[in-house]
Amino acid sequence: MKASLQLKMGQQLTMTPQLQQAIRLLQLSTLDLQQEIQEALDANPMLEMEEHDGDEASDASSSDNSETKTEVSSKDDADTPELDEQWSQEQLPDDLPVDSQWDDTYQATASVASGNSGAIDDDFDYDARHATTENLQDHLEWQLNLTPMSDADREIATMLIDGVDDDGYLHTTVEDVVESMDPELEIEEDEVIAVLHRLQQFDPAGVFARDLRECLLLQLQQLPDETQWLKEARLIISDYIELLGSRDYQTLMRKTRLREDDLKSVLCLIKELNPKPGAGVSGEQAEYVVPDVIVRNVRDEWRVELNPDIAPKLRVNADYAALVRRSDNSTDNAFLRDHLQEARWFIKSLQSRNETLLKVATKIVEYQIEFFEEGEEAMKPLVLHDIAEAVGMHESTISRVTTQKYMHTPRGIFELKYFFSSHVSTDGGGECSSTAIRAMIKKLISEENTRKPLSDNKIATMLGERGIQVARRTVAKYREAMMIPPSNERKQLI
Repeated sequence: MKASLQLKMGQQLTMTPQLQQAIRLLQLSTLDLQQEIQEALDANPMLEMEEHDGDEASDASSSDNSETKTEVSSKDDADTPELDEQWSQEQLPDDLPVDSQWDDTYQATASVASGNSGAIDDDFDYDARHATTENLQDHLEWQLNLTPMSDADREIATMLIDGVDDDGYLHTTVEDVVESMDPELEIEEDEVIAVLHRLQQFDPAGVFARDLRECLLLQLQQLPDETQWLKEARLIISDYIELLGSRDYQTLMRKTRLREDDLKSVLCLIKELNPKPGAGVSGEQAEYVVPDVIVRNVRDEWRVELNPDIAPKLRVNADYAALVRRSDNSTDNAFLRDHLQEARWFIKSLQSRNETLLKVATKIVEYQIEFFEEGEEAMKPLVLHDIAEAVGMHESTISRVTTQKYMHTPRGIFELKYFFSSHVSTDGGGECSSTAIRAMIKKLISEENTRKPLSDNKIATMLGERGIQVARRTVAKYREAMMIPPSNERKQLI
């Protein structure tokens, strides 16, 4: 066999490291971007944050004010030793005493030592220092420590507290507690039930209940006996809670022999009860969304701008960059040249990300201008392809830009993907956005007669009268997506 030489032509797309970095920064959320910037600042000595003149001026003014306050305080109280004297080198030993802590020997902060409450550090976060992290179990254990009990009962109570979920319901059975106890203690079910009854008097009212009926009854027991309609409320919850859940008010009035007005009064009392008593005691902190884009209406003109607080402005350190000009082949200079190139790429990638985000957000506002002026019902159908054609980018790029990016508008904060939705054809040959249909369904339900709620079929008919042809199952799908219960569960007397 003879050896032959063949030539083939082909194309291959290769992404440069700079392009890979730009794409990765583009799809990062605000929090991830801030973390990425901080990591770049820590790793690259060529990068630094830009300092604003206004901040320097404010720092200078604040320093002047602090000097003035110091002078005034020194004049008012001449006997008080100065802060420098308290922390002078003569008073500081070379080593701490054995088995001691720094706070045991020295004062924690200078501001506390001086007694000047007005001099508070800018980094001092009052909310973080004083915020509670107590959960429901901690709250119950705190009450248990204040309750006199025997050692055996306290052990039972601890096991019962461990079986309480975040809503305040007990999922551990009495039999499980008895089996888990030490056999030498000879704990019986009656003892566990007795401890459980004591724990059911803890705060919040209704905690340690084993079901919804018991939870509501525990809350009613803590109400004064002279509370109006208390007896009727206990009767409905204990015997007819299923009818109450299904909103079968006709059968409920017949069973309890209550008139409609009296039943309304009883239901008002029951609605004051909390079906999830433990939900109010939580150590979770609220999470806030930081918008990437801000939309304002200035003189009847909608303006789009980037949020300046989402990321600090970066620049190349001029002092380190000047050292690269030596143009020698030393290891140190090569290190600086590499980091200088990385710093320039990183800054350029950030600028490209901001420009792309601003361009896409501006086009979205232009397409959905009626939404900003009129509301959700005026939302137009919009897909990624429409914005991609308008800005001259690929759909995948638009998808990266709109993921986990938020826009602050006069109507609230929305994710950029919120403005994209499918469409439904209308009788007039036009198109209606699915977001607008959801808004219409929500509006119809909010305006309905609560005694005779609208069914999904009726809502579909009403939308058809407006020229929007949607099936009943489509209405049900949109309603369930908005967490709106069906018509039989929306029926109310009050």
